[in-house]
Amino acid sequence: MKRIAILTYDNAALFELGCAVELFALPRPEIEDWYQTQVVTFDDCALEVTGGVKIMAQQVSSLDNYDVVVIPSWSTHKAEVSAKLRKAMLDFHKAKKRILSFCSGAFLLAELGLLDGRKATTHWRYAALFSERFPQITFVDNVLYLYDGQIGCSAGSAAALDLGIEVIRQDYGHKVANSIARRLVVSSHRKGGQSQFVETVVSERPNSFSEALDWALESLSQPIDVGQMAERANMSRRTFDRKFKLSLNMSPKEWLTQQRLALAKQMIEDTQYTIEQVATFAGFDNATTMRHHFRRVFDVSPRQYRDQFGNR
Repeated sequence: MKRIAILTYDNAALFELGCAVELFALPRPEIEDWYQTQVVTFDDCALEVTGGVKIMAQQVSSLDNYDVVVIPSWSTHKAEVSAKLRKAMLDFHKAKKRILSFCSGAFLLAELGLLDGRKATTHWRYAALFSERFPQITFVDNVLYLYDGQIGCSAGSAAALDLGIEVIRQDYGHKVANSIARRLVVSSHRKGGQSQFVETVVSERPNSFSEALDWALESLSQPIDVGQMAERANMSRRTFDRKFKLSLNMSPKEWLTQQRLALAKQMIEDTQYTIEQVATFAGFDNATTMRHHFRRVFDVSPRQYRDQFGNR
């Protein structure tokens, strides 16, 4: 069971703090060994966050009792880092424990030198400022998040959810990550230049369009024609294509490939099927086609993915 500290401070951003709490601090008794999380502060004064909301947090002088630290935000100005917080964060990093920053939280990591010589990201509106102040860090502006297993940075407020879901997926598997994404009513895989190893979620709506998608999801192992989907949605092909693009920002063929890849990932992670069998069950023409799409989207081969995430 991992112990998580969510760091807050006076004038912190409430939304990002809320994202961290929702991801990691909400009790989930149905999940075995779920995180034990506290919202902590090194400040010795009353805390007031965005909107004048007053909060109470656990005052600490070290982070030794935690396995993960989440920094939901930090001042983008040259804010002073207290000696206690500086020492605690540097000791935490030296112990090779996990550190996650959401949005402007990357500024604290940068101030402490923890991102020197590394790639990092934060909200696009801070890109120029971040790059100017920290030229020793390679700023990446076309990703939702960066995460190497120890340090993670999300590109913005909502992207914090993407990073958090990926962390949960690595800790608990895709099924738990997918269930958390559903409760947050977000997709656990979003396009944005970032290949995330989590399962795609499709929201449920009681209409013929969503019923057509449900039918397709249940029939992924079979050849599916987009015309069949349009017919089940009671739409012309042109109307269906337009509706699909407006609703999901992709074509029906792209969506089908994405869903087949999600199913393939699940089978690669949870079963001992051969890659050829996975390709068949996921509805690809052959294993070569699946390998092509898998590497294109996730930047690893199915075999490499199994080696990294498969159940042993």
